Amino acid sequence: MSEADQDWEDQSPERLYVITGGRSGTSGKSASLDLVTLIVSKAGPRLGMQPEHAAIVRLCHSPLSVAELSAYTRLPVSVVTVLLGDLLADGRVAARAPVPPAQLPDRALIEAVIHGLQQL
Repeated sequence: MSEADQDWEDQSPERLYVITGGRSGTSGKSASLDLVTLIVSKAGPRLGMQPEHAAIVRLCHSPLSVAELSAYTRLPVSVVTVLLGDLLADGRVAARAPVPPAQLPDRALIEAVIHGLQQL
């Protein structure tokens, strides 16, 4: 394999351009995607689907973050978000915000509960 072929197989700008169809920005639903947005497949890959799309659909049988998808597919996050935009529009995947971190109750409430327990 020549060096030019190897570059095409890796992360050459030409390959990434072809994968995204020349698109670089996000649109619609994919505009709200960030690194921790969870993606889960709603349907399996279909015949004739672009290999990168099919790989994402297969990987997402259980929820994965956009960052994880980027790592597993070895594609830049910007490319993955463009591909996810296509899959969201096609109804192949669903995006959801990650589970928010637990919020602690108000300090005054905790002190009131402790005071009430001490009165027992």
